[in-house]
Order: sequence, then C-alpha cells, then structure tokens
Amino acid sequence: MTNPTHPARELTITSAANPRLKALLGLRRRRTRDETGHTLVEGYEEIDLALGVGVRPRTVFVCEELFSPAGRAGSQDIGHQDDLLARLRAERVEVVHLSRGAFEKVSYREGPDGLLAVVDRVGVALADLPAPGPSHLTLLSQGVEKPGNLGAMLRTADAAGVDAVVAADPVTDWGNPNVVRASKGTVFAVPAASATTAEVLDWLRAHEISLVVTTPETDLLHTDVDLTGRVAIAVGSEKHGADRVLLEAATHRVRIPMAGAANSLNVAASAAIVLYEAVRQRGVR
Repeated sequence: MTNPTHPARELTITSAANPRLKALLGLRRRRTRDETGHTLVEGYEEIDLALGVGVRPRTVFVCEELFSPAGRAGSQDIGHQDDLLARLRAERVEVVHLSRGAFEKVSYREGPDGLLAVVDRVGVALADLPAPGPSHLTLLSQGVEKPGNLGAMLRTADAAGVDAVVAADPVTDWGNPNVVRASKGTVFAVPAASATTAEVLDWLRAHEISLVVTTPETDLLHTDVDLTGRVAIAVGSEKHGADRVLLEAATHRVRIPMAGAANSLNVAASAAIVLYEAVRQRGVR
C-alpha cells in the first residue's frame, strides 16, 4: 500500500512518440472521446475552475519549463502553476512530467502554460438535467457548429447565473477541447446536456418552460417579452438560425434591433444580449 505521507512516484516522458502521448492526441477526436469517456483540459485557469467545482482529473501532464514566473500581468496574478500542482498531488492525482518538446506536441493551444489534464466526460443526460424553481433559466443552442461559439455561450451562461445549457442537434460535443478552452472551464460549472430538437422540446413541455427563440423573422423585440419566469432562450446555427420546428414551437419569437447593414449578430453575442435582458428584468422584479 502506498504511504500517503510520501508523494507517489511520478513518471517522466521525454519522447514525443510515447504511446501515452499518442493516446492524448487521440482525445482531440470526438470518436475517441465518446469511446473512452474522457476529454482534455489545458491551462491553469481551466483546470483550477474544474477543480473548484469538484472535477478530479485522472492524470495531469506537466512541463515545469513552461510554467510562468510568479508575478502580475496587468490586473491578473500569474505564476500559480506550482500551487495548482501541489493541490493535484494532495488529491493523489497521477502526475506525468513531459519534456518541452513532448508537451508542445500534445498541447492544443498557442502559448501553453505547462498544464494538461485528462478528465471524465463532460455533460449530463437531458433526462437527468434538473429544472427546479419558478425562475428557472435555460440557454438552448440549436445546431451551433463552432466550438468557440459554444464555449463563449457557456462563459456568458455562467456569468448570467443560467441554470442549464442545452445543445439541440449539436454538431460538436461539450468535451471538445476547444469548447472547454473557449468556455475558460465553465463547461464544468454549468449543467450542460445534448439531445435532438424533438427531445429538447418534449423536455421543455414536461417542465413547463416557455421557449423564446431569437430570429429576424419577427417584429417583437427581445426587450418587450417577459423573461422573468421559467424560460428557455434559444439561438440557432451560425448559418441558418433556428429551424422551422423550433420557431413553430416558440412561445415568443424575438429579434434584437439592428441599425447596420448586417441582418444578424454572432450567435454567442445574440445569446449574451437576450440572457442579460433576462438578468436585467429579474433584477428589476
């Protein structure tokens, strides 16, 4: 039995051809993530947030040569990788040391900070997604393709106090490393689920949640709808917006006023605008 008063032996990998690193690269593919039930989280902030909401990594890969020196960068404290590594060791998480070349091969971001973790699958089944309370607020995205947009919506949902985020007919999965990265780790903090549009509509009806869909095909402004009750705010895909099925199921169709030449906003920006109108209304009430 391992003596808990002494640190566990930590593996060091210097070869970029090591099989464990090939397995890490495999987790960039959705099929591998689905088969293994694992995904990747890279970076101090993302791993720190995941730890803070109870996620325990299976393994953390580190390259201390890439750690930032302790100090300040603008308004932010930096150089806390050593502190995070100590927390991971205290929780008996496996630590694997990589050479700089090996780490840079498996890193999926520019300017890596020397921390990469393998964690369990992100997201819950729609049937297991709770929807309690008279002011439950869900963000619904339909067919959104770009991981960066999904991640940005998760950050907004976390900041706005959204109760759940649901992806209908998703093109990507919540465990996509670029979703995790763009969300700054908030994918672990906000309950998130995926399902077909039909399943999502059944879930909304079963939980008596009103559906507000953003679309340019209406004269009703998003500020003219009551968003204080049990509401789901929905945005559609980047190319086509919400489909006819979602629009026909809507309690309200709303648009965001636009004064320029373009007839639509970035989908993550649209979600943020309507979500914060809900926040404003709920604060006023």
